[in-house]
Amino acid sequence: MSLLGIDVGTTGCKAARFSETGQLLKASYREYDSRRVQPGWAELDTLEVWERIVETIAEAVSAGRQDPVKALAVSSLGEAVVPVSRDRRPLGPSLLNFDARGSEYLLGLRARVDDVRWYAINGNTPGNHYSLTKLLWLKEHQPSLYSLTHKFLHWSGFVSYMLGADPAVDYSLANRTLLFDLENRDWSDELLEAAGLDRDKLPTTVASGVVIGHLAPQIARDLALPAGIPIVSGGHDQCCNGVGCGVVEPGQALFGMGTYLCMMPVYCHRPESSAMIQRGLNTEHHAVPGQLVSFIYNQGGALVKWFRDTFAAVEREQARSRRENVYDSLLAEMPQGPSRLMVLPHFTATGPPRFISDSAGVIAGLKLETSRGEILKAILEGSTFYLRESLEALPPTGIEISGFRAAGGGSQSDTWVQTCADILNRPFTRPKVSEAGTLGAAILAGCGSGLWPTLQDGVEAMVLIDRVFSPDPVASRAYDQHFDVYKRLWPLLSDYLRDLAALG
Repeated sequence: MSLLGIDVGTTGCKAARFSETGQLLKASYREYDSRRVQPGWAELDTLEVWERIVETIAEAVSAGRQDPVKALAVSSLGEAVVPVSRDRRPLGPSLLNFDARGSEYLLGLRARVDDVRWYAINGNTPGNHYSLTKLLWLKEHQPSLYSLTHKFLHWSGFVSYMLGADPAVDYSLANRTLLFDLENRDWSDELLEAAGLDRDKLPTTVASGVVIGHLAPQIARDLALPAGIPIVSGGHDQCCNGVGCGVVEPGQALFGMGTYLCMMPVYCHRPESSAMIQRGLNTEHHAVPGQLVSFIYNQGGALVKWFRDTFAAVEREQARSRRENVYDSLLAEMPQGPSRLMVLPHFTATGPPRFISDSAGVIAGLKLETSRGEILKAILEGSTFYLRESLEALPPTGIEISGFRAAGGGSQSDTWVQTCADILNRPFTRPKVSEAGTLGAAILAGCGSGLWPTLQDGVEAMVLIDRVFSPDPVASRAYDQHFDVYKRLWPLLSDYLRDLAALG
């Protein structure tokens, strides 16, 4: 018997089959690109991504007759939703959170409900990276699509729906719409009325780890899966990463190293709202019952992918032909210790605390002798410095982080994880399964199907530790000096970078 976890991200999807003791039996991955039809737009081709998801599931469950899948669950990116029909057809593309469409509605939303009230209900303040503004854009600019849509589903719910489940969204993903009532665990009538959106276009809200349907016979035959197995509600990818790393109790924090670099601290009581708003921090449901989380993030992983595609396109193709990971060789080129460069990671819209969208990235300190490896090292450093600013601002909120658990593709690099430990001056623990999103989804599937009485039991059974990375005192002191220089970069260049970004 095995458990199937599916993880749908911004740039790729994964499916993995695990034993009840956390052993990875088979995994599959497919990559895809976002479409940029017009400047500022960013969307996923729903049909293309669904095809890649089907391929990963089929590959992950192949040769698994001796360990048939007992249940499945899906982890996914937040914010982006898919319009679907009653007969389970996708009706259009999925607008990503960094798509510029919808920003024009923010002033009107804030005029109707101020930030303090919005935060009291939803645990977030209005921003264009949430689902709400994208739904408003679709309603105004594509009214026929909006009218035809039965439900707007997050990718976790969309995949589950296509497999046979009822239309549903778990609390952690519902939070990412701006329309969810954090305390009542349902859609907020007050916020729906303020936005002018229809409740019946949204799915039922459920906790993570509950059965929302069963695998339909036809798709079961297509995928060589047992018909009728439970489909269990999953969660936001960072929350599922947390479950798959064992980040389930207050004081622990996830450090996701995928497309986004994301710190996700866990706590059990809502912090004081003004302190959270001042720091640009959300308050949202974890996939773990009774626990809350915040997301502190930037697109550091996307910058690493940009570096690969821009500076190592030939090596990427050579590695692909040899079935090797090009990142291994690129990361090996990085120098020891701090780089001599400084990177401001504003290559796309930033995360907390400022959510800057009218800036541009900077690589400062370049010289003729600068190597490719040093540029990559500086990208990793700059993305982590960005997160350190928010980490140092946490104490007034009462949120504590005693250590991190690393997850995602980047966590496979000893050098990258150690660099993060040195910059943030916290120990990093790496589980044996680096792609924790699929493992977290599998644990939720096991709990929902009755394999364990509690989620904690599932975590103890399936999350195994690989290594602990302690901060190096010498490196940490050196990075303290570099961090002081980094903090001056945005104040010095903010006006100039905004003028530069305005040029288009």
